[in-house]
Amino acid sequence: MNQKQSFICGISSFELSKEEEKFLSDSQPWGIILFKRNCKNKEQLAELTNSLRLILNSPDLPIFIDQEGGRVQRLGPPVWPKYPAGQAFADLYEIKPELGERGVWLSSRLMAHDLIELGIDADCLPVLDVPVPGAHDVIGDRAYGCEPTIIAHLGQLAADGLLAGGVLPVVKHIPGHGRAGADSHHELPVVDAPRSELEAIDFLPFQKLNHLPMAMTAHVVYTAFDSKHPCSTSKVVIEDVIREKIGFDGLLMSDDVSMNALHGEIDARVDACFAAGCDFALHCNGDLDEMRLVAEKTPVLEGRALERADRALEERKAPQAFDVDAGRAELEALLLNLN
Repeated sequence: MNQKQSFICGISSFELSKEEEKFLSDSQPWGIILFKRNCKNKEQLAELTNSLRLILNSPDLPIFIDQEGGRVQRLGPPVWPKYPAGQAFADLYEIKPELGERGVWLSSRLMAHDLIELGIDADCLPVLDVPVPGAHDVIGDRAYGCEPTIIAHLGQLAADGLLAGGVLPVVKHIPGHGRAGADSHHELPVVDAPRSELEAIDFLPFQKLNHLPMAMTAHVVYTAFDSKHPCSTSKVVIEDVIREKIGFDGLLMSDDVSMNALHGEIDARVDACFAAGCDFALHCNGDLDEMRLVAEKTPVLEGRALERADRALEERKAPQAFDVDAGRAELEALLLNLN
């Protein structure tokens, strides 16, 4: 099997172009991430994921997607079911804890069923960010409420549901995007909260779930730790906060390096992410010219990054028995409590 490189990339459409096939075969990314632009129907998507594994000569190739429910759901109606945003489960939990707990597990377990039958086996969920009043709504109802311990509790159940369905969870956005006053897709958020506040609130859910296999960074500046660099390119934040304070020793991928929160050319952004301590660079927009630059700047997968990647893939198990129709009916009944 070909030696992999430490990046995860997107593709441009419903099927691979010849140029993309050659690029993927030559550059050997460790993983692929899919978006709405790649998802037409079940038959097309299953064929696409199968072709990706064949072209990369990698039957174990992890294929990622953002399937949270609510606003962030790459697979949706009319082909796939619509799922609630994280806030719905916090609301159910407030009515009765057992309702929120069962609901969030069922939702994730059902999403895992949808994904695994398509050949998608990693989901960028749970969202462990803690929104605060006055913050940008880029997180908003994607979070499991606003109370850090409840967010951690429901986030763990979401991860459990995915794992029970054979899908790996990716925690986001470590060490916390909920306080950001801007959308990092468009500009760089700067958070001026003191260290004590960040540690007591924002970092807490990530600390409680630091055993999960993979996490995605936040493109956010935390001036209490590093006033110049966002987490994704900050050696201080990655080493002192994520690895030490939070205690996360899993696979750490950058958020999308093509987002406008990061400055400079794509190759410089990738360099900065790896210099700061990211294990993987994530590039999402499917622009082949940019992907070539990412590949040029990405190291071969080896050392600690390889150990973490292998350890993450070991968490991927065959789906447990589950009555899908009964699960859908139960989730629908639980959500009636919100009306």
